[in-house]
Amino acid sequence: MSGLKVVTHEYELLSNWKVPLVQQVGDGSIIKRFDKTPLPARSTNVICPHFLELKWAYGCPFNCAWCYLKGTFRFLPTKTKPVIKDYGKIELHTRRFLEEVATPEILNTGEIADSLMGEGLNEPFSKFIIPMFEEQNRHKVLFVTKSDNIKHLLEISPHNQVIVSFSLNADEVARRWERGAPSVDRRIEAGRKLSQAGYEVRIRIDPIVPIPDWEMYYADLIDQIFTNFTPSRITLGSLRGLQSTINGCRDTSWLEYLKENSNWGKKVDFETRYEIYATIIDQLKKNYDYEEVALCKETMAMWAKLGMDYKKIKCNCIW
Repeated sequence: MSGLKVVTHEYELLSNWKVPLVQQVGDGSIIKRFDKTPLPARSTNVICPHFLELKWAYGCPFNCAWCYLKGTFRFLPTKTKPVIKDYGKIELHTRRFLEEVATPEILNTGEIADSLMGEGLNEPFSKFIIPMFEEQNRHKVLFVTKSDNIKHLLEISPHNQVIVSFSLNADEVARRWERGAPSVDRRIEAGRKLSQAGYEVRIRIDPIVPIPDWEMYYADLIDQIFTNFTPSRITLGSLRGLQSTINGCRDTSWLEYLKENSNWGKKVDFETRYEIYATIIDQLKKNYDYEEVALCKETMAMWAKLGMDYKKIKCNCIW
């Protein structure tokens, strides 16, 4: 591994501190920092902390109508079909990172892929990557998924350096637009089993869609989650669409909900988003005394109106 270089860069954080952090390992094809969102300067700018990706694969076996991968990969011959990279290269880059980098990081395996789409391989991705992280205690690996295929995860011990985050939605929304993905109750049951097994389990409720009676549907979702387990963190995000995503989608029925522009594409209108977030946050606080909540790809103005400090953000992809 002598020729494989860990490249660092001085980043200005949302807190305005400047710190040297890993930009990429080697050519950046496996480990690279997601730094596409500039520091917010205007009220309409979205907040997204820079985080590290572990790009072991790309694509997704599911067919969610608004999936941004349909835009990202629209020019590839494989489109969003899952493609797994060479395990040898993944291991080389990952071990170099784990051995050399002292600042604790979370490596996200689910930004351009579903983290559990490799569980059917002869060597499942979970059984390949988790033991590497368990050899040390600084860095963690993050799985982000809509899958309920957790068989191998339940067989792995120890799993102290692992975070599993399930992307959930209201049943009505999932049935209409998250085609091919396991039902919401199956995902929640998978989360319950992993939580019971001692995994840290986070939840993303994203993208929230203001369908008729959304208050009832999302209240039911919250109740269903907390009936089964208590997530370590919940990140809320509303429906949004980059132009590249919109261009790459066949089912565009969800576009009727997008009324506003931001530097991260079109969004649901501000007042509706505020009502959604305030309602869910209030339910979490009143019914479950739960406050470990953050927003995903949301504007400075929204954080301010909700009385939340984005400089102290603790969202899905970071510590």
